[in-house]
Amino acid sequence: MSTAVIGLQQLTKKKAAIILAGIAVVLFGLGSLGHAGIVFALLAGLMLTGMPISISLGLTVLVFLFFFSNVPTEAVALKLFTGIEKFEIMAIPFFILAGNFLTHGGVAKRMINFATALVGHFRGGLALGGVVACALFAAVSGSSPATVVAIGSILLPAMVKQGYPMKFGVGVIGTAGGLGILIPPSIVMVIYAVSVNESIGKLFIAGIIPGLLLAATLMGVTWVVAKKRNYPCQPRASVGEVIRSFRESFWGLFLIVVVIGGIYSGLFTPTEAAAMSAVYAFFVSVFVYRDLGLKDIPKVLLSSASMSAMLLYIITNAVLFSFLLTSEQVPQNLTAWMVGLGLSSVTFLIFVNILLLAAGNFMEPSSILLITAPLLFPVAMELGIDPIHLGVLMTVNMEIGMITPPVGLNLYVASGISRLGLTETTKACLPWILVMLVYLTIITYIPAISLWLPNLLYK
Repeated sequence: MSTAVIGLQQLTKKKAAIILAGIAVVLFGLGSLGHAGIVFALLAGLMLTGMPISISLGLTVLVFLFFFSNVPTEAVALKLFTGIEKFEIMAIPFFILAGNFLTHGGVAKRMINFATALVGHFRGGLALGGVVACALFAAVSGSSPATVVAIGSILLPAMVKQGYPMKFGVGVIGTAGGLGILIPPSIVMVIYAVSVNESIGKLFIAGIIPGLLLAATLMGVTWVVAKKRNYPCQPRASVGEVIRSFRESFWGLFLIVVVIGGIYSGLFTPTEAAAMSAVYAFFVSVFVYRDLGLKDIPKVLLSSASMSAMLLYIITNAVLFSFLLTSEQVPQNLTAWMVGLGLSSVTFLIFVNILLLAAGNFMEPSSILLITAPLLFPVAMELGIDPIHLGVLMTVNMEIGMITPPVGLNLYVASGISRLGLTETTKACLPWILVMLVYLTIITYIPAISLWLPNLLYK
């Protein structure tokens, strides 16, 4: 890793720590919140040393319990096991494994062919096809960076070859890749559901309409820009070509039916659906499409295990941190304080968006959710905000965080594929980021977009 990258990581950790330190200062000023300020000050101080967030969370708990609390430290060991003793958590490594099989298994290429056959004849057709392909791949991968890698590595060179500016392509694919954590299955939604003990299946269903609406919005903006700049379009595909491209991509697309259909029909729990998706993705990649050989399987398994271990380690330490906050009555006192201020749900949601957008600039989504969800959830419940709506809202904020500097993962992935600098990549994504902020406002204050479908199906 280069010195520049290490320096950037240290810089972003310091900025994230400054945000947490600001929270600590606010909490110190509120006597009713007890030791909350000390907790966040400890966390900020440890992060300022350059320590990973996951380790900072765990050490914060140990230091606080040892010096400022009467809770026995033996409770930490017990909580380490009981805190992650949830069947739902197993969905995370299975969805990661399924996404890796599909990313390496040629599914993306077939989805791109099908998407461009559908919309390629419109102005900017290849870019529109990229948005559709991102939406389709998001529905089988559950990961935003994986979506950008799978679609961008194939489509960006093709767009440049046809005369599109690289910056335009990067803006489209880098932003549309965010659909990977909104359209189900979504690893981020699983983490939120585990954090607040909500239904994963209901969250998945709730993400369908917001995900499709965002895809349509991004397509609309892409078409307007392409038409204004007179970007090329593809010849109109015949009905036969559309059918042929659909048949070629069918086995990959059918995974959507396996996951969502299995959960809604009651055939699978979300965790069982994740396991089935991993088995199905393995079968399709190795035996149907045959783009992945048996000799490649160990590499995919190792990559998936590494990513799963990282996420599970963060979750474990975040569970300890949540246990500490609860034992010190921080969420309860924060709820009482905010309700005492007479905050309305409208004002509270503005606060939530500002907090999450600020944190999204300096921290990755799983850490943000695991730290903030246990704090915000009780306040939202007291103010009558639906927990499913809150989950979709937080997920959209995480999407925007994936494409905002300095630590937006999608920016780094898109920059690596396109070989543009981080600043140029950010500028390329800026018009779509502004559109997503408008979209966030709509999702925030029209909860029916998130709640209509789950309320219809889960009566």
